[in-house]
Amino acid sequence: MSIAFKDTARVGRQNQLFNSQGARLVAGCVVLNNENDKVLLISSSAKKNKWVLPKGGIEIDEKDDYKLTAIRETWEEAGVTGSIISVLPIVQDLRPPKEWGKMTDEKVMLHPPRSEFHFFEMKCNELHDVYPESKERKRKWFDFNTAIEELNGNKRPELVKILESSSIKR
Repeated sequence: MSIAFKDTARVGRQNQLFNSQGARLVAGCVVLNNENDKVLLISSSAKKNKWVLPKGGIEIDEKDDYKLTAIRETWEEAGVTGSIISVLPIVQDLRPPKEWGKMTDEKVMLHPPRSEFHFFEMKCNELHDVYPESKERKRKWFDFNTAIEELNGNKRPELVKILESSSIKR
């Protein structure tokens, strides 16, 4: 599989895919170092002091191979090139919709998952200094326990589940 890494990130959601329930299809990577004892997290685009896994929407031209999205998003958001080691289990983002404060409990419970996550484990080959979102995002290596604390503190249980399914050393 040959991928051409671009200097700019894709933007917008007009070409993104959704499942039959209306959940946005998202792919990303759990990037591990060579010792498998650290995971690379990136700062959230919305909240710069929150740490997340690199991920993004699967687009029409990537519908046949979600790895393409995972590799592209990891490049765009984290500046990482590497090797896909394994496929991780699919995880549903069951957090209520962003507008949940305006909805009754019954309507919140009827809402489909916000996103369906397709993640891959990636072994980091190289961290590039210049990448599409290098001016917008920070990146940092975390051990398992600290990464779990960060993700839990940011109310991202779906990302915790993904990290727990990886081969990172605990």
